[in-house]
Amino acid sequence: MKAAVIYYSFDGNSAFIAETIKAELKAETFEIKTVDSKRRRGLALFLWGGGQVFFGKKPPILPPTIDIAAFDLIILGTPVWAGSPAPAMVTFLDKVKISKKKLGLYCCHGGSKGKVFHKMEALLPGNAIMGEIDFKEPKKGDIPALKQKIVEWVKTLDK
Repeated sequence: MKAAVIYYSFDGNSAFIAETIKAELKAETFEIKTVDSKRRRGLALFLWGGGQVFFGKKPPILPPTIDIAAFDLIILGTPVWAGSPAPAMVTFLDKVKISKKKLGLYCCHGGSKGKVFHKMEALLPGNAIMGEIDFKEPKKGDIPALKQKIVEWVKTLDK
């Protein structure tokens, strides 16, 4: 099975998970990048990111370089922003239509996954969601245990 991991990562957590999945599945990875690459922190990040979610803004992203048709399994990863997928992921899903694919969904958060999977599933009709998993502050935890958790989850996606 040919697999792709498509992710948006603001502070490296989603990228860390993507690289671990890539190694396990021998998958190709594709990072979603926004046109605006300014790194906001603290209150500025909270206001900017939360504002994008609450006002339904879809930030411009760099043109995707993936041919969705070439993959059997697609794993999508996003940070959780205000209980939702990061707006850059929403932009990607709006621009690149994914249908009739096996999908795995993951998210990274500092507190709660909120309704991120429910909202992503709503953006992905006509696909088979094979599994979902969330990670709380993955880069701050027990890395060997985290990698084992990812390996076990990835095995369930191939069913």
